[in-house]
Amino acid sequence: MKKTLNPLAIGLLSLAAAFATPDARADAVTDWNVKCGELITEAKLGTPPAVRVMALVQTAALQAVDAAQRQGVSAEAAVAAAHRVVLTKLMPTQQTAIDAAYQAALGRVPDSDARTHGVAAGEAAAQALLARRASDGAATPETYRPVTTPGAYVPTAPAAVPQWATRTPWLMVNAAQFRPAPPPALNSARWARDFDEVRDFGGKVSNRRTAEQTDVARFWDYSLPAIYHGVVQSVAQQPQRDLARNARLFAAVAQAMDDALIAVFDAKYHHLFWRPVTAIRNGDVDGNDATTRDASWVSLIDSPMHPEYPSGHSILAASVATVIDGETKGQPTTPLSTTSITGKGGKRQWQSTDAFVREVSDARIHGGIHFRSATDAAEAMGRRIGELAVKQVLQPSS
Repeated sequence: MKKTLNPLAIGLLSLAAAFATPDARADAVTDWNVKCGELITEAKLGTPPAVRVMALVQTAALQAVDAAQRQGVSAEAAVAAAHRVVLTKLMPTQQTAIDAAYQAALGRVPDSDARTHGVAAGEAAAQALLARRASDGAATPETYRPVTTPGAYVPTAPAAVPQWATRTPWLMVNAAQFRPAPPPALNSARWARDFDEVRDFGGKVSNRRTAEQTDVARFWDYSLPAIYHGVVQSVAQQPQRDLARNARLFAAVAQAMDDALIAVFDAKYHHLFWRPVTAIRNGDVDGNDATTRDASWVSLIDSPMHPEYPSGHSILAASVATVIDGETKGQPTTPLSTTSITGKGGKRQWQSTDAFVREVSDARIHGGIHFRSATDAAEAMGRRIGELAVKQVLQPSS
């Protein structure tokens, strides 16, 4: 009888093959970036903790490369060791897959003192970083309570990460450094325009949204690090790049993304603005004669369990785009692209970072979960955070 491999075995073989096949390999840092995205997805982490994991692991990789180069030892071994230490600490449920990836990666490095000392350098860099970031606030107890009165019904699903803004940023002075002005007043013309746009284009049933816009909205329903780091890999896999340069690029992106979520959750729970599904079903009580209630309106994409303003996806996209612009001087030499597990396995591609950011923001509106003001505000925040990453991380110190 023919034997078949179980899903775990198939996954481990694929993991090893990605590191063992020369044609598939760009450099150790990029290989590990791809693998981290897969491991994080498999671990089923929520977006904020997943982005934090990626920031820690990419920063550890950068520091491991720096240490290896100073010591004249194997940077590839240092990168592998740093990843194993951080991922084992933060995602113990993925231990078997982490170990398989580590052994495959280490097997590419000739057995020598340089490899042995490289492993030691990577482990030391990762352990030092974990110690420094151990009290970054990720474990702060959640104390948020919705505004209500005794006896009144409130949604029973808990709000998502209201404590995230208490975390220590990598780049910003504090979580509120780039907090935006409030969303439009409900009696304003801007509010009416935002309201109508989402009502018309973002409903589960819409005669205004095109089939492509629907597909793109579903593509961007996915928000884990892999979808954004896939865009960065478009740059990292270009010719003439090296391990050290890519280590700095991925660390800058990862820190910018982590700070972006710290900033966006600070703003969300400060402004506490309603989601389109709530606003549109209550369009008769917002004090604006230009808005019309639709009591049965439902968004195309399910609304996340946190306030609407500003947009998390838009701040992430803008921060990533700004770092890419800093790396490429605004002139990417290859189309940017990425894939999504919610996008029917397809690939999206852009000729510029502006087009990439614009698509992400449009997708959140066409998905029915954000207003245009929220995406505009988030893009501005993301650009400023990305600029910090360019200055503090992307440009190597002299």
